[in-house]
Amino acid sequence: QVQLAESGGGLVQAGGSLRLSCAASGRGFSSSAMGWFRQAPGKEREFVAAITWNGVRTLYADFAKGRFTISRDNVKSTVYLQMNTLRPEDTAVYYCAVKAGAYDSVLGYGDLPTFRSSGQGTQVTIAS
Repeated sequence: QVQLAESGGGLVQAGGSLRLSCAASGRGFSSSAMGWFRQAPGKEREFVAAITWNGVRTLYADFAKGRFTISRDNVKSTVYLQMNTLRPEDTAVYYCAVKAGAYDSVLGYGDLPTFRSSGQGTQVTIAS
């Protein structure tokens, strides 16, 4: 069971950048695909980005393409989300999640229901 702890959120001005981190503990991180999701007030949780166990393949929501970059360090058991050119609509609590299964070499939007988060999330607030 992989336990997750997000950090790195904060308050920034529109156009700024943030780098979120998700530290994992427990067995299975290095063999699992990981993802980031977010939930804004009054809205459902939505997918942001995902990465395969080896970091070779990534998947992004349309709003994240060109602005956000997901990466991972399996030695440090950490997954990152670099967010640039932030907008007020990016304001949300960001959660990382681990995908069921192991050694997935591809990722698709159909895999998203198999991701599970266990942390408290980290608040990102973008001021206009």
